[in-house]
Amino acid sequence: MSGNYYFVMIGREDNPLFEIELGPHSRSDGERKDDHRYLNQFVVHAALDIVDETLWSSSQMNLKIVDKFNEWLVSAFVTAGNVRFMLLHDIRNDDGIKNFFAEIYELYLKVLLNPFYESGTPITSPDFKSKVRLFAKKFL
Repeated sequence: MSGNYYFVMIGREDNPLFEIELGPHSRSDGERKDDHRYLNQFVVHAALDIVDETLWSSSQMNLKIVDKFNEWLVSAFVTAGNVRFMLLHDIRNDDGIKNFFAEIYELYLKVLLNPFYESGTPITSPDFKSKVRLFAKKFL
């Protein structure tokens, strides 16, 4: 994993289900890190409208790169239940991102099959987070 990545899962009602920053982190003060996190959220959520428009013209689940902001690229994947997986990244890696989204989709389906998980609520499982990190290390 050589680049910087920000992964977020957004539910049907545009509510965040899961978010994580991946990649090497620079050593900076906490305020700068918060500003960077908010910028990532802003860029990804600004691309939601483009994802919704692209859904009408595509039958694919993997929408690839849907938006660009300066040097950042936004890739998207939409599940059958209209949950959007969005990845903000600075390095172009289409095959790795496609494989990453496929593994995360399978992991998300396993979470949905859990009888104790209520659909549409944030995913707080530390196991889920560690597996997302593992898949990111493997594919990104």
